Amino acid sequence: MNRRESGFSIVTAIFLLVVLAMLGAFMLMLSGTQQVTTAMDVQGSQAFRAARTGLEWGIAKVKVDAACSASFPKDMTVEGYSVSVTCTRNADAYNEGGVERFIYWLESTATRGGAVGGIGYVERRVNAFVEFPT
Repeated sequence: MNRRESGFSIVTAIFLLVVLAMLGAFMLMLSGTQQVTTAMDVQGSQAFRAARTGLEWGIAKVKVDAACSASFPKDMTVEGYSVSVTCTRNADAYNEGGVERFIYWLESTATRGGAVGGIGYVERRVNAFVEFPT
């Protein structure tokens, strides 16, 4: 065996070890990113449901009170999410089939996780127009 050929297998082994180590590091990074993405997706769904809960509360409140009462704006906590519900009524009633009606604009925003742009921050906003007789 020639002396030059004897060190070739060690270079190949080191190269393969470096490639496998880089592949392992990439897989770990990808796994961590996937876990964070999944957690944010779940939090987004929970925030949407919390905002929807606030919106439904607002619609029920308007239906019972027949107005955007002193209950608005309403801040509440739903499953750990801060929910804010606002209500605005159009200025003029309109007549439909002899019945006076108002249109109400309700908006519900659910937030959690600190400051906007921070890791773990999630916000969902839902809104609706509803119409009730006076």
